[in-house]
Amino acid sequence: MLPPRFCRSLSCLLAVFAIQGACLSESAWAQKNWSRFRGANGVGISDLKGLPTTWSEGAYKWNIELPGLGHAAPVVWGDKLFITSAVDEGAQRTLYCLNPQTGKPIWSRTIGLNKSHKHNKSSWASATPAVDGERVYVAFSDEEHYTLAAYDLDGNLIWRRLLGTFESQHGQGVSPIIFKDMVIIPNLQKGPSSIIAFDKRTGRTRWSSIHGFYRTSYSTPIIIQPKDEPAQLICASGALGVASLDPYTGRLFWNTGEFPEPRRTVASPVYAAGLILQSCGGGGKGTVLIAVDPSNPTEKTKARIRYRREKIVHYVPTPIAYGDHVYLWNDNGVLSCIEAASGKNIWTKRIGGNFSGSPVCVDGKLYCLSEEGDCVVVGASPEYKLYGKTPVGDASHSTPAVANGRLFLRTFHRLMCLEAAKR
Repeated sequence: MLPPRFCRSLSCLLAVFAIQGACLSESAWAQKNWSRFRGANGVGISDLKGLPTTWSEGAYKWNIELPGLGHAAPVVWGDKLFITSAVDEGAQRTLYCLNPQTGKPIWSRTIGLNKSHKHNKSSWASATPAVDGERVYVAFSDEEHYTLAAYDLDGNLIWRRLLGTFESQHGQGVSPIIFKDMVIIPNLQKGPSSIIAFDKRTGRTRWSSIHGFYRTSYSTPIIIQPKDEPAQLICASGALGVASLDPYTGRLFWNTGEFPEPRRTVASPVYAAGLILQSCGGGGKGTVLIAVDPSNPTEKTKARIRYRREKIVHYVPTPIAYGDHVYLWNDNGVLSCIEAASGKNIWTKRIGGNFSGSPVCVDGKLYCLSEEGDCVVVGASPEYKLYGKTPVGDASHSTPAVANGRLFLRTFHRLMCLEAAKR
């Protein structure tokens, strides 16, 4: 028999372990932040468990109406959710701060811009904000002004920069990203183009990289960090193809050269199996996907394209890389699973519907909103499995967000919150 004092000590120790285990479980459930378009570094992946794959209208924790129109995805930092919208043909653009637990408004800030044209699938608030725990960064544009602003989390304007005019066929849609102490945004338009990094505290320009132009790019960049190599800022446009820049200085490491006609990039780059996958297209469909080797970034003469895909290619939705595979969610409702390293097609299935938003992957399942207003859930697996389709009651061109144990779905007129079951 163990001594009573030892038993008491053991009981206390077990209790501590139990509390730690509960805290870890709660921490995993309550992943608090979704800081930019498709979350941390744009990968679009969450390990949240307990989300339903189909649900009824009464299952939402909250479901609110949003003023105006916007296709930007929500972002979340702790107890604040940020989302944008626009009214009166873009004459007023607004950043909203909401409570992610209740959907109730905390504050809003509006900027006046000129009315401007847009594509029928675009909006005057399509750029997703970025948030870092101290400030939220938001981009808006009309034809005469391209602006990037920083607010603190209480809604105070810290700085605003004018990037110049913005010439495009369809409006602005690329989202800012945060790297170290900088906020970076491409200005790859139909006219003079650049990629610019600002000091995120002051708005001072840290570097500006000038580039050729052809058609406006809507691809939000990513940062990659291959082992034992420098960090790379990966951007895409019709004129550059896939381009790698030094994120600290803006110096061009390498680029693949112009994409073939029609040379418009909308989907963002994806990093999988040591390769960057990027598509281009036009007229509502993708035309070519290339897989690019980014290793040895200072070697400018290296042949980098490892494979191409010219059939069943996504255009607007950004793919998901999960495990050894990449899932290409096409605009016309066709979904393909390919082997990331080789491009080998594993399966292709017609899901139906049309898609302008991108999927996210939650606990090994892909969630994506159709233009017609269905949330489609498919297994991220080399074996195809359709879990279900749930009508959300409104059309959508937006991308889901996942934070605080919740899935946030943005439609043309509403924002909905679906809570996972705690485990």
